[in-house]
Amino acid sequence: MNPKRILIAVDASANSERAVAYVGDILCHAREAEILLLCLSKTPDRDLFPDGATWQASASKQDAEYKEFLARARGSLEQRGVDAGCIETRLVPFTGFSVAQGILGAQRAGGYGTIVVGRRGMSKEEEFLFGSVSSRVVHHARNCAVWVVE
Repeated sequence: MNPKRILIAVDASANSERAVAYVGDILCHAREAEILLLCLSKTPDRDLFPDGATWQASASKQDAEYKEFLARARGSLEQRGVDAGCIETRLVPFTGFSVAQGILGAQRAGGYGTIVVGRRGMSKEEEFLFGSVSSRVVHHARNCAVWVVE
């Protein structure tokens, strides 16, 4: 794993914005870093919508929001001094069960030495009942650093 290859997992939340800003502040003038802004787009459950057209419209709206967020996140890194050539954005359709496993799979496949995730700030009870992506990433990551930004 290459420690200069950094995967920032984002989901268009304020927590993701803080994670991106943190990385930008840390790596403000690094020229040798490679940063991937990764957004796993989980399609909304079809059963929650009255018809296929409404479901498709919702999925398209979600993807548009994610693409807009990725563009803003890239701009945020560039504003903080990160070289534009060092930044890649990727919106990946995700059909798996665990977002954390999707992030870890991308980390292993890309040889990223650092994973950065935002933390939602769940209570211990909520985290126990529903799980937490950041908690799962921390517990299951191997051979890399994990930065959890609150």
